[in-house]
Amino acid sequence: MYLIGLTGGIASGKSTVAKRLADLGAVGIDADRLAREVVEPGTPGLADIVTEFGEDIVLADGTLNRPALGAIIFTDPSRRERLNAITHPAVRQLTRARVAAAAAADPHAIVVYDVPLLAEAIAGGLVKFDLIVVVKADADTRIERMVKLRGLTPDEAIHRITAQASDAERLALADVVIDNTGTVAETLAQVDTLWDRVRSAEADASDGSNDIRLGPTAVES
Repeated sequence: MYLIGLTGGIASGKSTVAKRLADLGAVGIDADRLAREVVEPGTPGLADIVTEFGEDIVLADGTLNRPALGAIIFTDPSRRERLNAITHPAVRQLTRARVAAAAAADPHAIVVYDVPLLAEAIAGGLVKFDLIVVVKADADTRIERMVKLRGLTPDEAIHRITAQASDAERLALADVVIDNTGTVAETLAQVDTLWDRVRSAEADASDGSNDIRLGPTAVES
């Protein structure tokens, strides 16, 4: 199995890259989806969130009121840390299980773990990545996307950007950088180039080669 850690700031276009890799044949594991699973109605995670943030954080149908929760945690770092303390252990457990399942199903699978908090995953020893891919776009572009596509105000968009790791912190971890400030076609061409190289790297690893990392680089289309 070849494991890619995929990250990028909010509205950087990480989901576009993840979808393309999945279309090409990668097994996708989305940390945000796992985070939703651990707070579904009836889960201990949701019960702990209600205890911490109050009954108003739950909608009439019993699901989590994500906009209300987001309004709290993106303006209050201490409350955000409390939420992370509730959800992260459960997400880590699910992540290990999904990665193990993918490896068991296909020892030669290329697995993409799409995760916003990649630095924390590495520091916590969650999984060992063969390659780290960072999707980048400048802050102005990301703010514009959040305002137009997500209906946020500029201030709300800025709060979400500043609540995450900085671009410099993400790029310091990168083996490969995909620039998503251009057109969709340009981004997808970079992903296709990456996929060809990853497939070769996985084949080399299967043949017993020790040099399976691609090295720090930007992917050129």
